[in-house]
Amino acid sequence: MGASKSSPLTKEQCLPDVATPIQVTNKHFITGNPIQPPFPENTKVAIFGTGCFWGTEKGFWRLPGVYSTAVGYCGGHTVNASYEMVCSGRTYHNEVVQVVYEPEKISYADLLRMFWQQHDPTQGMGQGNDRGTQYRSGVYYTDEEQKKLALASKESYQELLMRNNFGAITTEIIPAPTFYYAEDYHQQYLAKPGARPYCSAQPTAVQLGYDWIPGDMAAKHSPKIPEDFWPSKGPMPGCTISGPNSQFVF
Repeated sequence: MGASKSSPLTKEQCLPDVATPIQVTNKHFITGNPIQPPFPENTKVAIFGTGCFWGTEKGFWRLPGVYSTAVGYCGGHTVNASYEMVCSGRTYHNEVVQVVYEPEKISYADLLRMFWQQHDPTQGMGQGNDRGTQYRSGVYYTDEEQKKLALASKESYQELLMRNNFGAITTEIIPAPTFYYAEDYHQQYLAKPGARPYCSAQPTAVQLGYDWIPGDMAAKHSPKIPEDFWPSKGPMPGCTISGPNSQFVF
């Protein structure tokens, strides 16, 4: 196609659409809740990409207040793409996680902190040993509040990373595109018997904190996760997937 797996593609350069969506089991392997809509009215949806979606998903499903998670593809052009198609580099999709959460129990600011701290957002089209457009860092916001919070957190984290000798953040922050569910065997993969404990995420150990939350949003989006959680149980360099599969209890 004349483009590498690390280059953006146009619709014309991508593989053709697939007529049939991928079918998944509509029950989360850990929480037991649905992973497909409709979701309860007291929930909201967030979408993140931090590299290989296996480890990304586990990091989010373990947080209290997360109703369910699902892995899938978004940000590209090919409708209903398969894993093999995404891996070809000819769909421009990213491997992402859809997080359904209860704002009364966990804030979007908490989710953003997990997002930034569980990978290195300065690595461009890849994460660790995984290289290609499907492993890029991304925040896909579903409303203007999520957009404002995502941009504010990025600005703050960029300053913190630079103080610690990291480069420029390459994360894309864009309106949430259509989310296409990945194959059933990928859903909550790391919790299933026989799973290969693989994750190439590269956490920086730089703590984001919460002082970046805009003043006019602080009350509504104040963190629900206690500060002492992050240095002891949050993502750290070396491995982001260790520990049990159950959700944390505070």
